[in-house]
Amino acid sequence: MVYGAIDLHSKHSLIRIIDAEGAVLRERRTPTSAERLVDAFAAVGPIRILVEAGTESEWVAQALEAASYTVIVADPNFAPMYGERSRQVKTDRRDVRALAEANRRGWYRRAYRRSAAQREVQQRLRSRRLLVQMRTQTISLLRSLVRQAGFRVPSGRTETVPQRLMGLALPPALTETLAPLRRMVEDLTKEIAGVEARLVPVAKADPVVVQLQTVPGVGPMVGLTYRAVIDDVRRFHRAAQVSAAIGLVPREDSSAERRHRGHITKAGSSELRSLLIQAAWACWRSKRSGTLHAWVENVARRRGRRIAVVALARRLSRILYALWRDGSTFNAALLATA
Repeated sequence: MVYGAIDLHSKHSLIRIIDAEGAVLRERRTPTSAERLVDAFAAVGPIRILVEAGTESEWVAQALEAASYTVIVADPNFAPMYGERSRQVKTDRRDVRALAEANRRGWYRRAYRRSAAQREVQQRLRSRRLLVQMRTQTISLLRSLVRQAGFRVPSGRTETVPQRLMGLALPPALTETLAPLRRMVEDLTKEIAGVEARLVPVAKADPVVVQLQTVPGVGPMVGLTYRAVIDDVRRFHRAAQVSAAIGLVPREDSSAERRHRGHITKAGSSELRSLLIQAAWACWRSKRSGTLHAWVENVARRRGRRIAVVALARRLSRILYALWRDGSTFNAALLATA
């Protein structure tokens, strides 16, 4: 067995192959294409190739696996993988050398590789997320410009902002300035509706997402995002591991008698974390939340509303995990108030 590594970049990547004793058999710079990467590892016999998880790592891994190579997609946050790399001097050659040695010695932790179906769903969700962010930023600018002129856009649903804006008796010059922004909001709203129209049938056809939507505040987009990010519920052994993976647990710096807990870690998917917090607000207001409402109200009285809603989002992440794991649906009566 020989061991290979790729320091992956968008245009050109550096590859390194070593034998069981660590002697270098091949090291070269090669264009980052499926054909050239496969050729770079040819004619060396049985080989295991390590590549860091990243934006392009999945298609690279699939291309190499299709050529019958064994591929490890490694978690780049696993510090021992870079045990022999100096932090003071970082170069591509040092990186690929560290990765090859980590591969030979087993100093790596496999990154989770999401299924093809959930990768596709997540791509659609990410495009929706960007469109929503663009619309939010445009509306914020619209409101700011209107306020500078002494007016206010009446409150209401996001989709009706252009109509409410047109109902204001604004000066002609300001109306002309706002016209392209108003049209942009209208166009973005149509695009978002189009993406959601394609995603809703996917949510209805997925029994897991249907289960998740029985929780108050969890709609199709939250359910689909949770499903896509977690992908396989069996890779987590406890509900607490899910909330930690999403970054909804507090940072901790404790030693001996000293214990310090800070803000949440914000690890993992920022999109799912944000949606769970939005779901927590909706759950808080829902009449179906049962004892969850009393629980979060109690937390809010002691710690404040902002901490309470994050705590509820963390609890929702664990409830969703339990429902998925057990194949059950939400029942507010079964929740403890503690």
